[in-house]
Amino acid sequence: MRLTRRAALLASLSLSAFGLAAAPALAQAQPTRVKMILNWKYQGPQSAFFIAQDKGYFREEGLDVTIDQGEGSAAAVTRVAQGAYDIGFGDINALIDLVSKRPVEETPLAVYVMFNVPPFTIATRADGPIKSPKDLEGKTIGGPANDAALKLFPAFAKLTGIDASKVTVTNMQPNLREQMLMRGQVDAVFGFVNTITFSAKTAGINVERDFRFINYGDFGMDLYSNSIVVSRKLAKENPKAIEGFLRALNRGVKDMIADPVGSTDFVMKREPLLNRAVEVERTIATIRMEMSHPEAAKVGLGDVDDARLKRSIATVVEANGLPRTPAPEEFYSRAFLPPMAERPTSVSVKTN
Repeated sequence: MRLTRRAALLASLSLSAFGLAAAPALAQAQPTRVKMILNWKYQGPQSAFFIAQDKGYFREEGLDVTIDQGEGSAAAVTRVAQGAYDIGFGDINALIDLVSKRPVEETPLAVYVMFNVPPFTIATRADGPIKSPKDLEGKTIGGPANDAALKLFPAFAKLTGIDASKVTVTNMQPNLREQMLMRGQVDAVFGFVNTITFSAKTAGINVERDFRFINYGDFGMDLYSNSIVVSRKLAKENPKAIEGFLRALNRGVKDMIADPVGSTDFVMKREPLLNRAVEVERTIATIRMEMSHPEAAKVGLGDVDDARLKRSIATVVEANGLPRTPAPEEFYSRAFLPPMAERPTSVSVKTN
């Protein structure tokens, strides 16, 4: 009987020890939940996020990432600032605006600049009278309320000598933008070049024949655009989660660049009603036109050129009459980036 009791005691101690050892392991195995909001509705160029999700890149970093559709690049910044999301894919210029007006601790932090070429544009009808920025005076321009090009229009107007008081800006649903332009309900529309181009193509519009574009970048607005922005709370409480997120996303970005045609399938899985051919073309155009700035060879995709960033801050602040000029470190940090050797330094598209 004594031996049996001793054996039972040893067994009990062993189980207790096992439980104590297993508890930390089980706790460690629990992934960190992260909520993310996109810049817009599902589109081909967002495939990098879904590649990272579906191929398990996020999971390998110990993350459980929920990805929601967005309402505009500027809105993504606001939603992260409000605490509704941990991470967003939003316009860094909207972030500069926000940081200039609010305490830094209440604003998100940009940590990976994906679009390093300005995509902002105003589209008009090719057969219409608007051929230059000044021609917009006396006209009506429409766009979604949270559209980044619309938000930047005061800066563009000041830079190009447009009297903004002579321009009527009206809001519209994003799915009505191209149709309202073609019907003459507005004289021009705000947006990203690729967003307007391929939304119009989806609607059966011959963009090359029917549209003319006034691109902000062609008139000296050499700005960065969409970036990964994170909440200050996440940056303070779990910086490793941000590092892991960027490592996973960076792998997804490289996969998308290497195979833009196949990458589109990851978006189609979420929205089967999309026109796959259009989304493939949109993805290729985005890589070529919004992610291929020559500076990537020097700093790597995701990072910025410090001098260029300072110039862009000055442009946004002066043109919009912002109350102060934020320092780059107030809203941008490269501390979470994967090493440059792991990030794309030459962004070119292979379609075969």
